[in-house]
Amino acid sequence: MVEKESSITISMADPTALGLLAFGMTTVLLALHNLGLYEVDSVILSMGIFYGGLAQIIAGIFEFKKGNTFGATAFTSYGFFWLTFVLISTGLVPGAAADSVSQGAYFAIWGVLTVFLFIGTLKSSRALQVIFISLAVLFFLVAIFKLSDSTAVQYIAGAVGILSGGTAMYTAFSVVLCEQFGREVLPRG
Repeated sequence: MVEKESSITISMADPTALGLLAFGMTTVLLALHNLGLYEVDSVILSMGIFYGGLAQIIAGIFEFKKGNTFGATAFTSYGFFWLTFVLISTGLVPGAAADSVSQGAYFAIWGVLTVFLFIGTLKSSRALQVIFISLAVLFFLVAIFKLSDSTAVQYIAGAVGILSGGTAMYTAFSVVLCEQFGREVLPRG
């Protein structure tokens, strides 16, 4: 008896949409705080842990599986950003509370990473470029706010956060709809 060789193809969904939505929606919620609409509360912190944090880490792990170093690095890094942000914001880490200088340095170093990742988007869509350059500006603005306590800078950071998070959400919607309809529904440039 001759056995037939079978080939099984396993396809995987694109984790990009999940990662972008997790980043975008959580960023918009925090941006609304920066605009002065409400305080950082359990809504933002819960979203930061579970969607901004864990969902992005999961998306990043699946990007590793796909062989996408950029997506894996971005999603897992920003997923862990959200988890550390929540720990810093709640004071759950034992020891001294974070002061304004250490918080400024924290956001500035995330800005440096984001500038580096922005360079990686130069061979990608305009939408991704807008996400990353606006996110870099956002991190530097929040660093300046933490060091200066300027409500004007905080407000500008809120507006930039809505741009960055909103563009991420739009890009995620584009990824989902393009796959569903088999054509470009929402252009990414």
